[in-house]
Amino acid sequence: MDPLRPGSPYQPAIEALGNYPQKKFYNVSKLGGAKYDTLPYSIRVLFESSIRNCDGFFVKESDAMNILDWKTKQNNVEVPFCPARVVLQDFTGIPAMVDFAAMREAVRNAGGDPVKVNPACPADFTVDHSLQIDFSKCAIQNAPNPGGGDSQKPMVKLSPLKAQPRKLPCRGQTGCRGPCSAGDSSRNSGQFSAQIENTPILCPFHLQPVPEPETVLKNQEMEFGRNRERLQFFKWSSKVFKNISVIPPETGMAHQVNLEYLSRVVFEVKDFLYPDSVVGTDSHTTMVNGLGILGWGVGGIETEAVMLGMPVTLTLPEVVGCELTGTAGPLATSIDIVLSIIKHLRQADVAGKFVEFFGSGVSQLSVADRTTIANMCPEYGAILSFFPVDNVTLKHLKHTGFDKAKLEVMEAYLKAVKLLRTDESSSTEPEYSQVVQISLSSIIPYVSGPKRSQDRVAVINMKSDFQACLNEKSGVKGFQIAVEKQNDIVPVQYEGNEYKLSHGCIVIAAVISCTNNCNPSVMLAAGLLAKKAVEAGLVVKPYIRTSLSPGSGMVTHYLSSSGVLPYLSKLGFEVVGYGCSTCVGNTAPLPEAIRNAIKQGDIIACGVLSGTKNFEGRLCDCVRANYLASPPLVVAYAIAGTVRIDFETEPLGTGFDGKSIYLRDIWPTRRELHIVEEECVVSSMFKELKEKMEKGNKRWNLLEAPESTLFPWDLKSTYIRCPSFFDKLAKEPVSPQPIENAHVLLYLGDSVTTDHISPAGSIARSSAAAKYLTNKGLTPREFNSYGARRGNDAVMTRGTFANIKLLNKFIGKPAPKTIHFPSGQTLDVFEAAEWYQKEGIPVIILAGKKYGLGSSRDWAAKGPFLLGVKAVLAESYEKVHRSQLIGIGIAPLQFLPGENPSTLGLTGREQFSILFPPELSPGMTLDVKTSTGKVFSVIALLENDMEITIYKYGGSLNFVARRFL
Repeated sequence: MDPLRPGSPYQPAIEALGNYPQKKFYNVSKLGGAKYDTLPYSIRVLFESSIRNCDGFFVKESDAMNILDWKTKQNNVEVPFCPARVVLQDFTGIPAMVDFAAMREAVRNAGGDPVKVNPACPADFTVDHSLQIDFSKCAIQNAPNPGGGDSQKPMVKLSPLKAQPRKLPCRGQTGCRGPCSAGDSSRNSGQFSAQIENTPILCPFHLQPVPEPETVLKNQEMEFGRNRERLQFFKWSSKVFKNISVIPPETGMAHQVNLEYLSRVVFEVKDFLYPDSVVGTDSHTTMVNGLGILGWGVGGIETEAVMLGMPVTLTLPEVVGCELTGTAGPLATSIDIVLSIIKHLRQADVAGKFVEFFGSGVSQLSVADRTTIANMCPEYGAILSFFPVDNVTLKHLKHTGFDKAKLEVMEAYLKAVKLLRTDESSSTEPEYSQVVQISLSSIIPYVSGPKRSQDRVAVINMKSDFQACLNEKSGVKGFQIAVEKQNDIVPVQYEGNEYKLSHGCIVIAAVISCTNNCNPSVMLAAGLLAKKAVEAGLVVKPYIRTSLSPGSGMVTHYLSSSGVLPYLSKLGFEVVGYGCSTCVGNTAPLPEAIRNAIKQGDIIACGVLSGTKNFEGRLCDCVRANYLASPPLVVAYAIAGTVRIDFETEPLGTGFDGKSIYLRDIWPTRRELHIVEEECVVSSMFKELKEKMEKGNKRWNLLEAPESTLFPWDLKSTYIRCPSFFDKLAKEPVSPQPIENAHVLLYLGDSVTTDHISPAGSIARSSAAAKYLTNKGLTPREFNSYGARRGNDAVMTRGTFANIKLLNKFIGKPAPKTIHFPSGQTLDVFEAAEWYQKEGIPVIILAGKKYGLGSSRDWAAKGPFLLGVKAVLAESYEKVHRSQLIGIGIAPLQFLPGENPSTLGLTGREQFSILFPPELSPGMTLDVKTSTGKVFSVIALLENDMEITIYKYGGSLNFVARRFL
């Protein structure tokens, strides 16, 4: 998309950027004046986009002024938005690229130059939805050995694609798999599985190359074999189209690649600067708002429209300002802070609104924290949660490998257009629709237990709460221990030393990185706390079963690269593997002496873990109290050896110098964590991803694909097929043709969703799509899914209205069936539509309220169009779906207020004729005549000149295609 739209009325606002005179930009700050200074940052991005893309048709001067007048126009006007780029995953991306390939074909056939057909803005496709788990292995250390004796170590079968690594000494690390020789035993030695799922590229114990798991290689081979046609088509697209980038399989998931590699923050095209912004078909697109990039998820048809050079439209939203103040408590982790903020937002009624963060507390959140909050928008209903770029963002970008010169230009530009947030107060702060205040000082850490995860206990109340549990009757929390026995002590001999067990003593401590504890900061916090503890002279009692289960090799890698892994090992937290272990009860047995002492003294022993499950007796049958805690708190409680401790007033233990060491003395600060996280985690992750992107993928690199300007369609293909959207492409539009004697294909009720309309999921064996594939020689095992076959319009058209829950009033029960009225036969919807088309009879749909409800789906509009549907007559529409119908060339018509098929006495068995006048106007009324002589009026929901023009051209695809003729 050219940043300099010809004929833009705002070109006089273009200026040179300070010390970089060769760089140009729209000085929207000067253009907007005092009104601009009070706009929320997110609305400033919308305003800049409207100024830069103003062409008098898609984006008008009035649109820009409406955005500038956001304070009075919010919730009252629709505005266009032209994002800088789009992101699609392969399922939603392939129909868009098939349409572009078909457009090239149609333009060539109409006498135009097909080379000119390219997306109007950068489009990135991540092939991350093709992988299916055909093979899997799960190895868990310390699994039960019912046969007795020594467990057998399974052989590791190396992939033929990988060379056998040379043998390396283990240097004392326990539990290492692969070719390493056995090392010295340690406090937690034991037998471990030889094959661990999700193995890292580097051995987590000595950071040397190891073979990839056989399961990964087999699944990748199946992925490339099953999806070869689609992958070849993607590769052809990346070669011949401008503005197309394909992220091949095995690189990463769409939202992560978008965040870690594709994000620009500030675009620079031909020395012209403007803010990065994005819409995407992945539900996690909102993550990028944590980087100060405005973006949200939309449907496939909206992203395709943006690729065609058209804007997406949205109601100018309310913006809720979320003010973060104060300082988080010293024991509060990133997870505590993130979950607390999300809880506040869920209670604040932010559904359908923008959320924007400001206040002095924002700088305490790392980019990882921000992207987590932004990613969880669906949890609290917001469209997006925006964190304006600030110094934290710029430092993060520096660590990700951003070029220093580009960073300096970026900072200068953001300051010039007032998109760089600072903590300094100003007389012209943004104004918000409402403000939600959250004091970080009020956020305190919790643990959950002792029997259920929903029973939360503030850490400051842990000692008193456990005492209360001893007193309570046996139940969901209580243990009913007699008062005179609550202070009992049981001495026990272990490894030549005497220890004393009492109620609340800890015997299991497991640091687990999974689900809610996968945030790098909490694992690093555990490591840094361990480092400080060891350096201070603190130890963990040897009878406590300690373990470290990283969620992936990346966790082990950054714990190693940050230098904290040896300190965790010193305290007994050694890496034991990469499977579910402690949570599912696969803890190594407690020492017999400890088990006997617990049982003989009826001691309420405790387990502490950073997992997800803590049911009574789950970890071990003699451990009755189990608490879920953050990883650093697990380490802290392990050092303390008991849950009956007040961290504020009681020491963890005694240091080398005989002084008492308190938790506050060794707890890492958030600043320490941010520094280590950025330098050891972020830089490592981004370096690895960058290398993957530059080197590519061996299978992808070897994949052959054509390089011709036009795609060589394979008529035998069941995955890729040239659609018929452009069959009537002509240089000049024709006046809307009347719909004469149309039959009703479907008579539907209220709240028909896009799930009812659009093909999704597996292909039923009795469906029209299955019959088509069977006729092509495929067996049911080869059908794959509708998602995988989105590039074949023949499959997708047959899957339209194929939902078994579709309730067609002609049929009277849920079924994907309808009546072909000329013959009187009950048929699949596709078969009836196909018969009507062969007879040259147009069809329409009758519907009730909220037609097209639900998430946006491109085939919810494309499918009905290819079935021959000319118009939908409904009581009301879901807003987005209405615009999609126009975009494909179907007329959305609405009954007059108070009218519907029942009040008008319609049965749906009539034939309908609808006359369109030569000149259409927004919201005009049309007359509908039926074969029974009834006449009634409907409203044509074409709301502006742009929609009228697109409809007259037969939809947005044909409208754009004609520009190339």
